[in-house]
Amino acid sequence: MSIDYRKTVNLLDTPFPMRGDLAKREPAWLKRWTEQQRYQKLRKMATGRPKFILHDGPPYANGDIHIGHAVNKILKDIIVRSKTLSGFDAPYVPGWDCHGLPIELMVEKLHGKDIPAAKFRELCREYAHEQIARQKKDFIRLGVLGDWDNPYLTMDFKTEADIVRTLGKIFENGYLMKGEKPVHWCIECGSALAEAEVEYEDKTSPAIDVGFRVVDTDKLAAAFAAANVDGAMAVIWTTTPWTLPANQAVSVSAKLVYQLVECAKGKLVLAKDLVEATMKRYGVEGYTVLGETTGDKLELLRLAHPFYAREVPVICGDHVTTDAGTGLVHTAPAHGLEDFQVGQAYGIPVDNPVADNGRYKSTTELFAGLSVWEANPKVIEVLQERAALVHQDKLFHSYPHCWRHKTPIIFRATPQWFIGMDKTGHDGQVLRQRAKQAVDSTEFFPAWGRARLEAMIGNRPDWCVSRQRNWGVPMTFFIHKESGELHPRSAELLEQVALRIEKQGIEAWFSLDAAELLGDDAANYRKLTDTLDVWFDSGSTHFAVLKQRAELAWPADLYLEGSDQHRGWFQSSLLTGCATIGRAPYQQLLTHGFVVDGKGLKMSKSKGNVVAPQKVNDSLGADILRLWVASTDYSGELAISDEILKRVTESYRRLRNTLRFLLANLSDFNPMEHAVPYERLSEIDRYALMMAKEMQEKITGELYPRYAFHHSVQDIVNYCSEDLGAFYLDILKDRLYTTAADSAARRSAQTALYHITRSLLLLLSPILCFTADEAWEVLLGSDEETPLFHVWHEFPNPTVGAEEALVAKWQAIRAFRAQVNKEIEALRSADQLGSSLQAELAVTAGGELYQHLASLGDELKFVLMVSQVSLTEAAETSISVTPSSHEKCDRCWHYRADVGTHAGHGHVCGRCVDNIDGAGEARLHA
Repeated sequence: MSIDYRKTVNLLDTPFPMRGDLAKREPAWLKRWTEQQRYQKLRKMATGRPKFILHDGPPYANGDIHIGHAVNKILKDIIVRSKTLSGFDAPYVPGWDCHGLPIELMVEKLHGKDIPAAKFRELCREYAHEQIARQKKDFIRLGVLGDWDNPYLTMDFKTEADIVRTLGKIFENGYLMKGEKPVHWCIECGSALAEAEVEYEDKTSPAIDVGFRVVDTDKLAAAFAAANVDGAMAVIWTTTPWTLPANQAVSVSAKLVYQLVECAKGKLVLAKDLVEATMKRYGVEGYTVLGETTGDKLELLRLAHPFYAREVPVICGDHVTTDAGTGLVHTAPAHGLEDFQVGQAYGIPVDNPVADNGRYKSTTELFAGLSVWEANPKVIEVLQERAALVHQDKLFHSYPHCWRHKTPIIFRATPQWFIGMDKTGHDGQVLRQRAKQAVDSTEFFPAWGRARLEAMIGNRPDWCVSRQRNWGVPMTFFIHKESGELHPRSAELLEQVALRIEKQGIEAWFSLDAAELLGDDAANYRKLTDTLDVWFDSGSTHFAVLKQRAELAWPADLYLEGSDQHRGWFQSSLLTGCATIGRAPYQQLLTHGFVVDGKGLKMSKSKGNVVAPQKVNDSLGADILRLWVASTDYSGELAISDEILKRVTESYRRLRNTLRFLLANLSDFNPMEHAVPYERLSEIDRYALMMAKEMQEKITGELYPRYAFHHSVQDIVNYCSEDLGAFYLDILKDRLYTTAADSAARRSAQTALYHITRSLLLLLSPILCFTADEAWEVLLGSDEETPLFHVWHEFPNPTVGAEEALVAKWQAIRAFRAQVNKEIEALRSADQLGSSLQAELAVTAGGELYQHLASLGDELKFVLMVSQVSLTEAAETSISVTPSSHEKCDRCWHYRADVGTHAGHGHVCGRCVDNIDGAGEARLHA
């Protein structure tokens, strides 16, 4: 009777399929996770653990999510999951930023502009809710686990009230002030812009040199020790001719040396270091130096405005350099921050002739009604007529633009409310200094984020927090109609308004009759109509969310956003935290870069290089997107393309195939019944556990805490490929397949595989959340299970140091095995050998290597995956490979002399006969 030996081999199957088919299967898993309320169960299980709070920086509620959103949310989810597995209570409360101009513009586009204010705000709220629903669906599809049923919205009534309270606390602490200062102003928005709403694009501007005729010629002559200075001009250089109507002074540096030169253009005052470059720019070949002096000697020299009948002084400012121009700076306090600051020092008035719409006021001589851009050529024309235009050119340079409209913006002085960076609060602390100290106390990932935020805090102007918008949290102050002063009971009144907003939302302020709170005093006060900068909204959520929700805590352990948020949310949160409580609302800041295409180019619809997360989810699955995010060094730009995703998919397949092998070979293993005690495991199984434990400790103790996910993925992939695939599992197949199903040798192997599989799935689960959950259910046999209900795997714990010799031994054996494989591969390449099992080895070795190899006895052949090894002790190591002359066993595929010699059995070897009918072979080593 012939025996089908295939039925005697332990070739098991698993319900974990080779093909993930993620795009089709992930939505069903998500549905089940939601039905099982896994997030809510996890919160109950984590009760009492130490908290880890990652505070969600709210995306703006407008438009579908893009690949940058996906990167951000996936990184957050990986961290929250890894912290949960590390034994923390790590709730994740997603949020949305809901107020502001983009929503206003969309509502105007959809419904028109002539809508009553209250109705308009109602439509804005409805639109924001619609956008949140769309974005939420896409975020959940990414596998992001969180409290999606109870997110925070900056337009929630309670949140709006707490944003108002944050403003009140800053006011109480003495950091809020009113002033007329130059701010970034978008003509299209009709409003001031925050620093984070300004981006720089290249622009061509007129570049002109303008002569200011010296009125006080006696003082000029004395300063330069020159005899004839009649007609001399102080020359400035500017790329904004439209600001000249607001000119109030000319600034010089007190320390720079200035020369009075005579040339074809006339007698000109220029900085000495720039004379040569200026003459070359003018096309002037020869000139005479009539004298020189330092800038401080020119202070308060009277000049004639180039086209208005007024005199302006020369003043000294530290902002004057010799980087470009003439070394003399046109100074219009209404149109430049440094101009404003130096003007304040000299008591120079802030004269702003430009209205909100970017056009000159009707009282502006020569330019009334013109837009600032229309005024540029007109100003140049007037300068030519007045013989004040010394030179004109064009300059291609970087210029501030509105991030929404992509149009050039202007600096324009307007009455606004500011948080004073250099203002001393009621506790005697200067806000800028306090913010710098907060930066010092923060941990940054990557480390370069510290220098960037330090520079921004060190250089930033006062924060203009008021906006002239409709859809926003109101600045709930009452202003005296004559004096402009805040009501003396402002703090008390603000809290009363906040209580009303909690019940009715921001409409409670807009519809409020002042008499309800002020009584008879209402006749003397008016409600402030300004709304808060939307960056103040999101920047206040550490108070409005972290301090208000019981499951959260203040300060947050981590804020995580894109690198642009150093000037956005990171900074607004830092300043509101320092101005209210005296410190940053976070312990750590993590910054990720922007997504670019495979060539490193910025994504745009016009280029056709946009990769939409929705498309990746629908074609490849969210786990592929998650693996791409985790595999990429997020500290720089993140490149994505079809080719890159193809490579990521190949890595995923290798990981999945490893998991499939592990699960298949554990399908008849119950750890409660079949696990072998650690001390009775074979040597190679104990070594395999040491490798797995070492990897787990590195990832969980070093890489995940440092948020180094790309290194984690590299280590896991290399482990699966090299330590498992190319070594341990390769060797293990013989024992798993050919020994008796319930033999000690096979159960030893399965015990090791169980620990390895459990550890590997837990390590992968923060990244491949769908795949790890799928495999975990197979491993534990329950669809109610998830890795998140557990912590990192606990390996058998041998005596400290007991396995050091074992690890060293097997590392040496692995190195020798690699040498053997090279020799075998050489014969295979020459078609002298088929599989490695056809090989027989004659090995000589000495010293410690010989001892290691000899200790394995006859099991050495299993480690080297050959059919026979003869080992001889010698001083030199040598490896001789010859093809076996014996026949191949039909069952184990080894080439042995006794194949086919056993009665009652076919073409098999004695080892297989013993494993089928006898006691089975013992495996002490491999």
